[in-house]
Amino acid sequence: MTGLTTHVLDTASGKPAEGLKIELFHIEAEVRRHVKTVVTNADGRVDGGPILVGESFKVGTYELLFHAGDYLRGIGAALPHPAFLDLVPIRFGIADESAHYHVPLLISPYGYSTYRGS
Repeated sequence: MTGLTTHVLDTASGKPAEGLKIELFHIEAEVRRHVKTVVTNADGRVDGGPILVGESFKVGTYELLFHAGDYLRGIGAALPHPAFLDLVPIRFGIADESAHYHVPLLISPYGYSTYRGS
């Protein structure tokens, strides 16, 4: 499989992060161009396959913007104002159009982690 996928897990609850909004941007010369907005399903993944696939999956710099604060408030997490984590941007490069890029996010009210998954 080629394309870009993600998976969001809520490490505080031990469950997938359902209903978390994610925006995808393509970055060129530090200009962010909105590509797509998606929302995670009950498994913490995006319905309909990869976020980017086919002709839209190109070499370049991208950013996934995870709306963690909205998600955490939505599940009733007690957050200070302002929240420690609100928007979590993950900027990454796609260097191989024939590869699969998986960018998972592990999130809690006070921390997050990511890596290139498979």
